[in-house]
Amino acid sequence: MPPLRTLAVIPARLASTRLPRKVLREIAGRPMLAWVFEAASACPQLDQVLIATDSEEVMRLCETNAWPAVLTSPALASGSDRVHAAARLYPAGIYVNIQADEPLLRSEHLSALIAPFADPEVQVTSLRVLCAPEDLSNPHAVKVVCDCNNRALYFSRSTIPFDRDQTGAPVWKHLGLYAYRASALARFHALGPSPLEVTERLEQLRFLENGIPVHVMPVPHDTIGVDTEDDLRRVEQILNASRTSG
Repeated sequence: MPPLRTLAVIPARLASTRLPRKVLREIAGRPMLAWVFEAASACPQLDQVLIATDSEEVMRLCETNAWPAVLTSPALASGSDRVHAAARLYPAGIYVNIQADEPLLRSEHLSALIAPFADPEVQVTSLRVLCAPEDLSNPHAVKVVCDCNNRALYFSRSTIPFDRDQTGAPVWKHLGLYAYRASALARFHALGPSPLEVTERLEQLRFLENGIPVHVMPVPHDTIGVDTEDDLRRVEQILNASRTSG
């Protein structure tokens, strides 16, 4: 059987709240979206990279740079819903949801995300990295606990597991990248928000609450999701330093 067509979609909503217009903010001389699109395009396992936006301004940037893009409704509630909207226009077997605010994304992240689909039983994948000490109590750094087969048991903004006896158990930070079989993405959209999803404000809990396993693969490299001006400055320092060292 030939491999399934794999399409990456970068949901690029312009109307962000904590950091307005962040996908167009410049980092080290380039729009944030450019860094993300370039990293995704370097992944050999992807057949196509598509930007899905709610903004005519973002569409114009995409046209200027010859980036494939589609205009989606600003009323869509989540990035996964925007990926689902793009999926209705662009058929594929596997869809990869790449957050537009991850300028430190590496192509290796995406390769790790896609690899588990060699197993036909895998429906949804994501990534995790060992949590840095400064993020242990940070509710914006989502934590995940998994079983021995890398399937998520729970995601939370709280620190999990609670190390009652101070055994030094590792804490894993969830990286907000996802890949889904087309059927799992369609089911996610049809189910609608679940109670724990609404409570934690974490859309991936919709899968777990409905019995859909999420395989969360460990990776060595962290990313920084840009939500604040401080995040933007941290990322810019890292990218400028990598240019200098390179």
